[in-house]
Amino acid sequence: MSKGSTSKTLVWILMAMLIFGLGGFGITNLSGTVRTVGSVGDKEIDITAYARALQQEQRAQQAQVGRPISFPEMQANGLDRAVLGQMVTSRAMDAETTRMGISIGDENLRKELLQIQAFQSPDGSFDRAAYRFAMQQAGLSEADFEDTIREDTVRTLLQASVISGVTLPSAFADTVLNYLGETRNFTWTRLQDANLAYPVATPTEADLKGYYDANIAEFSLPAARQLTYVWLSPDMLIDTLEIDEESLKALYEDRDLQYNRPEHRLVERLAFADTATAEAAKARLDSGDVTFEILVLERGLALADVDLGDVSQAELGQAGDTVFSAQSGMIVGPLDTDLGPALFRVNGILPEQITSYEDAKGVLREELAADRARRVIDTQIGDIDDLLAAGATLEEIAAETDMELGTVDWHAGSTAAIAGYETFQTVAAVVADTDFPQVGTLDDGGIFAVRLEAEIASRPAPFEDVRADVADKWTAAQTVARLQEMADTLVPQLSGDVDFTVFGLVANEETDMVRTGFVPEAPQGFMAQIFEMAQGDVDVIADDTSVWVVKLDAIGTPDLESEEAKGLHAAISQQNSSGLAQDIFDAYAREIQKLYPVTLNQQALNAVHAQMQ
Repeated sequence: MSKGSTSKTLVWILMAMLIFGLGGFGITNLSGTVRTVGSVGDKEIDITAYARALQQEQRAQQAQVGRPISFPEMQANGLDRAVLGQMVTSRAMDAETTRMGISIGDENLRKELLQIQAFQSPDGSFDRAAYRFAMQQAGLSEADFEDTIREDTVRTLLQASVISGVTLPSAFADTVLNYLGETRNFTWTRLQDANLAYPVATPTEADLKGYYDANIAEFSLPAARQLTYVWLSPDMLIDTLEIDEESLKALYEDRDLQYNRPEHRLVERLAFADTATAEAAKARLDSGDVTFEILVLERGLALADVDLGDVSQAELGQAGDTVFSAQSGMIVGPLDTDLGPALFRVNGILPEQITSYEDAKGVLREELAADRARRVIDTQIGDIDDLLAAGATLEEIAAETDMELGTVDWHAGSTAAIAGYETFQTVAAVVADTDFPQVGTLDDGGIFAVRLEAEIASRPAPFEDVRADVADKWTAAQTVARLQEMADTLVPQLSGDVDFTVFGLVANEETDMVRTGFVPEAPQGFMAQIFEMAQGDVDVIADDTSVWVVKLDAIGTPDLESEEAKGLHAAISQQNSSGLAQDIFDAYAREIQKLYPVTLNQQALNAVHAQMQ
């Protein structure tokens, strides 16, 4: 490893300690007698180092997803265990470097410290005061920090020795490029029922029953759970609730901006320092010397910087009258604004939207009624729970309350109305025949309770119930069988230079198609099968309703000497060599950990986790 690389690593170590130092982390009660969260062999895992690593991971995750991440969420995703695992791996390697006697020595340590810019004075010399201050801020002694540098450096050296020189042979990248870059030119035609000389005959009763028996799995009902349930949704109560006119008008007034939206304009504004400059810019626009876009670029701005979005006349202040008098596409100004004289470009006109109270009344009533219905249902939950706890059956609940009784043979594909609720599905999947019904809530504010009556095994659907489906599938199967016979007779005749059109077929030509190419409506695995064909081959590919005849006209190989191919070759080699090196290191790290016993202090871990909450 180069000295510069090592120094850069040490800078990051120091920065992490400064940023995630104990004081900044907020842990105030980890300075007692417990100093570690565990050990690997004779190497201890420092409690403050573990705390810093957790918060560093939390910050990294927050930066990645763009939102705050709580520690419980980190735990749910296993990130706390991942951080601990990384520290165990590091300390196992430290134990191994100690066993191997690897060390950087005092002189090398001194050189590394002298290269860290954070410890340098303006003239480049070592600044001991800055060094001491950095250690104080990080909550570390100089000895602790220097030990950390020693361990990290030799650990890095060990890792480098394990993975150095790991490269895949050039043939690997060549093979990948050839596989991905190969192309095919082919001609295809699709045979459908219209290509048959005469249509498939109407099936007899024996044909249908024979197909039904031979393909019984296609016509079997899924295993189901026979459930009895009661439920009450807001929609069931809406029509029974009276909403007074005063409430409707009050809601309409609250939604005034929604129902009565004034005219808006899509506007861009380019402000200038003074009127003379703005007028000169407008003159250049009027003469055609420049465009609005060029003026924006000359100011060192992007169009996004001058875009105001859709604005009302009032939002534009004193410039509003002029801007709203302009047509779409016009540039007006200079006009006075808070930012100085400005040119305005109108990109679009959004007409006013006026919805009268009478037109909005129906929607408003439905919204208010739904909200009131949810509140009515909320008030009933306690009483219904009490009835169930007292031993009332679902049938009795339906008779005594507003809840409705129903039954369903539930499975994952159930189409019953109540089966559309996720919370019902969750309960339906696990409820047992020994469970007492309990009130559950639905996503729309409704409630339900359910009872398991029986488990129903998968069984064939009655023939009469699926007769139409059987007839359709029998006809499709017969059609494809006859088309297959037709295609089989065409294959030997289409060899050589014979064109599809000779047989009155539509010839569709595809050129330079790669493995990921797409042909609309083609059968599954269409391109994969074509890439298995030899040049000149004619093959048949069938799906459930049609048969495709394909002739492979040419096979193309990529130009591995092109600049694009060379760039891809380098990227493939680097990416896969890095992956192989990481796999080798991971395997080595796992073996190292087996040599050194791991001991964890769960109480100390819990203390750190408690501070992260």
